Amino acid sequence: MKFERKPMVNWYDPKQLAFTSVKTVLSSVFGNFADRRELQAALDQDCKPFDYSKKEALWFDYISDLGDGFNSTYTIASLLAREQLELRGKALKRGDVLIMGGDEVYPTPENIEYDNRLRGPYTAAFPKDEKAIERPDVFAIPGNHDWYDGLTNFLRLFTQKRSLGNWKTQQNRSYFALKLPYDYWVIAIDIQLNADIDFPQICFFKKIAKEHFNPNSKVILCTSEPSWVYKSFDTKNNSFDRLQFFIDRVLLGQGEKDYEEKNKSVNIEAILTGDLHHYARYETVKDEAKPCHFITAGGGGAFMHPTHTLSEEIIGTHERKAELKKTFPSKSSSAKLSLLNLAFPFFSLTMLFFFGTYNVFTTWILQTKSTEGKSLMEKLSEFNLFDGELSQILGVISSNLLHFPSALFLNLLLFVGLILFTDTSSGKKKLNYIAGVVHGLLHVINFYFLLWLFSYLNLNVWGFDVNQGKQIALFTAEMVMMGGFISCLIFGLYLTISVSLLKNHITEASSSYRWEGYKNFLRISVTKEGLTIYPIGVKKVVSNWKAVGTEKNPRFEGGPINYELIEDPIFIKNEKTS
Repeated sequence: MKFERKPMVNWYDPKQLAFTSVKTVLSSVFGNFADRRELQAALDQDCKPFDYSKKEALWFDYISDLGDGFNSTYTIASLLAREQLELRGKALKRGDVLIMGGDEVYPTPENIEYDNRLRGPYTAAFPKDEKAIERPDVFAIPGNHDWYDGLTNFLRLFTQKRSLGNWKTQQNRSYFALKLPYDYWVIAIDIQLNADIDFPQICFFKKIAKEHFNPNSKVILCTSEPSWVYKSFDTKNNSFDRLQFFIDRVLLGQGEKDYEEKNKSVNIEAILTGDLHHYARYETVKDEAKPCHFITAGGGGAFMHPTHTLSEEIIGTHERKAELKKTFPSKSSSAKLSLLNLAFPFFSLTMLFFFGTYNVFTTWILQTKSTEGKSLMEKLSEFNLFDGELSQILGVISSNLLHFPSALFLNLLLFVGLILFTDTSSGKKKLNYIAGVVHGLLHVINFYFLLWLFSYLNLNVWGFDVNQGKQIALFTAEMVMMGGFISCLIFGLYLTISVSLLKNHITEASSSYRWEGYKNFLRISVTKEGLTIYPIGVKKVVSNWKAVGTEKNPRFEGGPINYELIEDPIFIKNEKTS
């Protein structure tokens, strides 16, 4: 299929921010009135799992947060498509099933975005082969970005028995259950936009648990956000409570007499998720119960999230402590990469011009002449800040602001907007407001300092007339380029301090520099002996892709792709056999 190779999404493009914000608001409002999950249940009354239990051994791949820039998405898609991967002398077979764990497209789920950022790269990496005897299946659960259109295009792609390259879609709903060999199960839930799990979905999984689980059943639970991490960031976050409710009341049947006794010994072997774009594994501390692994594997293609902000210990399911075992990237590498925010102006030219335009527009309002016949710039040019005339400069500015409330409003809008931007749900919580207030003040101070400086230089030192065309052009260039540049430096410094010291703004401080590297996915084998999870990482994605094939059926060659095991394979012994 024909598609356009897209770069990583620029989240600091004001146009992109506005468009995504509108989509978010609309999906949140209308999602409460038209929940597509209820419609799916009404159209599909079949509550059966997809059965792979007859296989002697089964391999499946897990990937999340994948439909972003071409280089990163295609690099990982190419690895998934290979018949096998060689790691430490062992051949890891391509998954019989591919599970996509959420956020299959960025920034919003328009059909064109799915084509360019997901279907196109995956089809090119693994072209459809109708003659193939066994084509692998693909299942997906939606993340918040898939929900921004009410799930319309997600359902069109994944629930109509279509192909994604050579992978075949099978599901009928946005959630599903897979029955694997030796009483292993994949249970994948759709939490919509961080909402309660809908009643039809609860009924679906209750039926699965009642009719198909037995005391030997072992569950791999897939969800679209690492609620255990979010709870460690913010104790008020209740998404983990909803996950615990689902495990206790639906899978284990607590309070349900007809299957509570049968399911009380069902094991939750691992919980897989994405949403945070890195690899991180927590494992419950050894006690009388079997360990549970909480794995975030959101490295399918989107920008890298930091790992140095993660807690060393969290509270997992059933109040069990869980320790952080491994991250990718390492915490030290993550901290170093976060310093790239100091180069924020170079990563976000659109924000530079946004701040610069704000400076010019606000000055334009303030330049209206007062009753004395002099404009603000003419008054400011008469004083020298470095000769101790700060009080006179402040007097001129405050006097002008009293006559131009629209300029005062713009100053307050910038100041308050930057304070509201402050992340107070993680890190130092309310203490972060201090950093937010300082951040806002610095932007306002920077504007008035530059207004005085360029007024003094242009009119006093270089002798331009305030209404001279050359002066107007020069001042505009100064305010846009220098003013915008310094504003972006302040913004980048704030993000650096926030993510490095205050441990907040993890998304804002990583989407800024859009790091393509440190991608990952999981390759998992199910055998009679047990479950083995191979976390596969790519530190640097390939960027030298060259088009081969035809325009209608494109293929790309490049590389090599250097992949590695992030940590030793995670083996979970099968201690229950039916």
